[in-house]
Amino acid sequence: MTDKQRLLIIGNGPVGHQFIESIIESGKGGQFDITVIGEEPRPAYDRVHLTAWFETREAASLNMVKEGFYSDNNITALTHEKVIAIDRAAQTVSTDKGEQYAYDKLILATGSFPFVPPVPGHDRKNCFVYRTIEDLEAITAAAANAKVGAVVGGGLLGLEAAKAIMDLGLKTHVIEFAPRLMAVQVDEGGGALLRRKIEDLGVSVHTQKNTQQIIDGDDCVHKLQFADGAELETDILVFSAGIRPQDALARQCELAIGERGGIVIDNACLTSDPAIYAIGECALWGGRIYGLIAPGWDMARVAADHVLGGIEEKAFTGADMSTKLKLMGVDVASIGDAHASTPGAKCYTFIDEKAEVYKKIVVSSDGQHLLGCVLIGEANDYGTLLQFALNKITLPEQPESMILPSLDGSAGVGLGVDALPDVAQICSCNNVSKGDLCAAVQGGAMTVGDLKACTKAATTCGGCTALVGQVLNAELTKMGVEVNTDLCEHFPYTRQEIFHLVKVGQIRSFDELLEKHGSGHGCEICKPTAASIMASCWNDYILEPKLAGLQDTNDRYLANMQKNGTYSVVPRMAGGEVTPDGLIAVGQVAKKYNLYTKITGGQRVDLFGATLDQLPKIWMELIAAGFESGHAYGKSLRTVKSCVGSTWCRYGVQDSVGKAIDLENRYKGLRSPHKLKMAVSGCTRECAEAQSKDVGVIATEKGWNLYLCGNGGMKPRHADLFASDIDTDTMVKYIDRFLMFYVRTADRLQRTSVWMENLEGGLDYLRKVVIDDSLGICAELEAEMANVVDTYQCEWKTTVENPEKVKQFRSFVNADKTDKEIVFIQERGQIRPATDAEKMTNADDLIVVA
Repeated sequence: MTDKQRLLIIGNGPVGHQFIESIIESGKGGQFDITVIGEEPRPAYDRVHLTAWFETREAASLNMVKEGFYSDNNITALTHEKVIAIDRAAQTVSTDKGEQYAYDKLILATGSFPFVPPVPGHDRKNCFVYRTIEDLEAITAAAANAKVGAVVGGGLLGLEAAKAIMDLGLKTHVIEFAPRLMAVQVDEGGGALLRRKIEDLGVSVHTQKNTQQIIDGDDCVHKLQFADGAELETDILVFSAGIRPQDALARQCELAIGERGGIVIDNACLTSDPAIYAIGECALWGGRIYGLIAPGWDMARVAADHVLGGIEEKAFTGADMSTKLKLMGVDVASIGDAHASTPGAKCYTFIDEKAEVYKKIVVSSDGQHLLGCVLIGEANDYGTLLQFALNKITLPEQPESMILPSLDGSAGVGLGVDALPDVAQICSCNNVSKGDLCAAVQGGAMTVGDLKACTKAATTCGGCTALVGQVLNAELTKMGVEVNTDLCEHFPYTRQEIFHLVKVGQIRSFDELLEKHGSGHGCEICKPTAASIMASCWNDYILEPKLAGLQDTNDRYLANMQKNGTYSVVPRMAGGEVTPDGLIAVGQVAKKYNLYTKITGGQRVDLFGATLDQLPKIWMELIAAGFESGHAYGKSLRTVKSCVGSTWCRYGVQDSVGKAIDLENRYKGLRSPHKLKMAVSGCTRECAEAQSKDVGVIATEKGWNLYLCGNGGMKPRHADLFASDIDTDTMVKYIDRFLMFYVRTADRLQRTSVWMENLEGGLDYLRKVVIDDSLGICAELEAEMANVVDTYQCEWKTTVENPEKVKQFRSFVNADKTDKEIVFIQERGQIRPATDAEKMTNADDLIVVA
């Protein structure tokens, strides 16, 4: 028998997990016997970024529970188990597995469920909701045998679902009952622009549609019949028509429920039973359900504080419901009273039809305070406007200046962090104020990383990272600490400044750079940075004696080092195209050297498991078969992905493969601050996923749409539409200028997406530089790219033709032996690195490199 208080959490989603984390972070978790029960087959995962599952199709990428969290904190976590009843008198819960669990305090974090309109046929095969990973898996499986998909619901989640269906290659429709998309968040003008931009992407939008029934289709699986007599056929139907609070358990045990659902809570998140709390989307506070993650986390922290005895006297008193997101590549933001429902409110509206930008601010009757706003197409001012609204900062004499571009093209009125009060909320996801950040800096935090670690700011959606950095630098400056932007201790310059020193001074070696502008001997930061800059400027062979020592491991050996000390080899397959003879040659090399083979996401074949001494031999055989280095090891262009385009596809309007090959052959070998990826899609169905790349090209009937600065990775970002319906020569010219401007000005290891977000003026400024030549440097940028193209060389070929260079590729400097620590195991007909445990077994399927 334990004397610990029994905490039982029903619901292991993001909000339930935040409650547990808050208890543990208090340092008093040991006072409790904690059990969490979730009906999904996995612990808490990031439902906010659910659509990111399509990037990897792996649940692990969304996991929110750190390894060892449950065991280290003695937490019992039960998955795939559903609570079916609560006995308030006995303080126990019963599950569908016949188990019973007792509690002293019960936390209901049951969330919500998708509302499915009860029209006849809503439960037919291939009808889905968009809520869990299992839902996404089912939609993906059904899409394999479908041509058309439709989403019922044009709100936030509905448009995310539509983007997912479009990315699965289906003709996509969005069906909305209201007169416009996102009716809750945006007004009529903003909704009209949002609709136009989404339709430009190839998605058909149907508003004011009331579905009456769903029956068998003539050409598709389903036929939707609407009240106005119209019909629509689709193979897949996804319902995203809003949510309802998951309050069934509360109703069963007779807790107080709102008139329209939801578990009634007070400011401490207590229900009508003093032993039971409710948090997140199942909870009703002030007659309102809060359907965003930040209010749910606020509730979790408040409930945890109350369970701990009210140490911090936290209370939930409502939450800001402002949102900023990118829907299908379109910036959308809404703050406060977006519909100007406040008596006496005044509106100021700015519309740029050419740039497809809509901005509206709602101002108090006296013109002093910002009540709300709507931003469509460009939301760079969101952070500033939000701070004005939340902190009741007095508006400028002419409030319209907040959204009107000035004559030089920059955005309206800026707001320095010094103008923000300490209570200003910088990170809404984790409820971190400016005062919290300043206190952390005064307590010793010196970097953004330090602030993330001690306050959790910018660790969820990441949208406040830039503002966190500004607060950091401002506070350090106030403390008399010089804000150091030096690359490292050996160079008192930024990467951009070093680039210009190298370029203007015609510097071609690190020793010369160090002698003229640095000190000491260099380090692992400045050496690879200098190597990358000189490669971008002069394109010399990177293993020349004066450059070889600067390279990191991958560039040094022209291959990616893997976890067991072997290397992977990736031959270039421009545009993903490869001949049968080429495939046979790659297969023969893989078979000869017993390499693991895998198709990459960039449409190439990756060969894993090569030892260092094998690399030159493998390269020679691949070169003989017509291949060259794919530069998969470098901070350079990796791939230009393509669909089959008009050559094969009945939807294609341009030759995407041919264009991808042209672009890859043009930019191959270009060294840059970070890796670069491109894609070309032959139509707006976007099968090449061009909008998730640094450079994305999508064919139109009139030419090409050019998208810039997207990326996948840990923080996926859709690319922005840079130019529409341009011809091939113009497209190439813009890409040349964009890439070389990025190479000139980006920070070390800075992706194009982050670089562009940090440019003052953002996308509009970039357009002025690249299209309008506002800086007068476009001729230089084009000349620099021409030099890169003209001086290209296959680094594999240059290496194998030099016997002295080949000698460097061996495991031991003084012997030709191989590394016997490299051990593989057979699995699914191929090799993989053996684990330490497997190495100890001496199993028959172990392979030791001889």
